[in-house]
Amino acid sequence: MSTPHNAAQKGDIARTVLMPGDPLRAKFIAETYLTDVACYNTVRNMFGFTGFYNGKRISVQGSGMGIPSIGIYSYELYHFYDVQSIIRIGSAGGIGPGVKVRDLIAGMGACTNSNYASQYRLPGTYAPIASWRLLRRADDAAKELGLTLKIGNILSSDTFYDDAGPADAWTKLGVLAVEMEAAGLYMNAARCGKEALCLLTVSDLPKTGEGLSAEERQTGFREMMEVALRLADE
Repeated sequence: MSTPHNAAQKGDIARTVLMPGDPLRAKFIAETYLTDVACYNTVRNMFGFTGFYNGKRISVQGSGMGIPSIGIYSYELYHFYDVQSIIRIGSAGGIGPGVKVRDLIAGMGACTNSNYASQYRLPGTYAPIASWRLLRRADDAAKELGLTLKIGNILSSDTFYDDAGPADAWTKLGVLAVEMEAAGLYMNAARCGKEALCLLTVSDLPKTGEGLSAEERQTGFREMMEVALRLADE
C-alpha cells in the first residue's frame, strides 16, 4: 500500500533505510554505491531507492528538514513498510570543544528544544537515545575504514536561525553538534519498538563561520555514507 507521502508498495523497501535530509543526497548514494537500483518514490521529490550494497539489500530516502518532516517519513517507514532500522545521515553544526569541519559524529543521545514528545503525555522529560546495536556496529565500521567516529550527545533544534544566538549552554553540557531531526527519529523508533541511529558530518562551525558549500554537503560526505552502508541487515 502507498501512503500520502510515499508511493512504495509493500516489499519495495528494505529493512534498513538510510535517511539523508537532502533527497538529492539520497539519489547520489543510490547512483554511486548501490547496484540493481529501483526508485520506489518520487512523491514531493522525496526520492527513495532500493538496491544492494556488498550483496545486502538496503534503501535510501530523503527525509526533508526538521523533526515534523522526518517524523512523517520515519513513522510511515516503521509502521507501513516493515522497516526495522533507520540511519539518519546528515550534516550538523559543530559546537563541542575540538569538533572540526568534516568530523564524523554519532548521536548516542539527542537533546531537543522541540515539543514533539508532548504527544506521548509523559509525566516527565523523555531522553531520546540511539540503538546500541547500530551505534556499536557503526563504531566498528568506522574503525575498519580507519576513521574516527566521535560518539556523544547532539542537539536536535527546531530553529536554524536561533534568536538566542550561539548554543553555549548546550556546549557546557557536553553537546557535540546541532542538527534538526534525530530526536524525532529516535522517539518514533522507541514508540514503534524499532531501531534508529543518527550519523553526522560536521558541515560548519557556527561560532567561527567556517563551513562547506551546498554542493559539498550533497556529494562530499562519503566517509559517513560508507559507514552507514555497512549497517544493512539483509
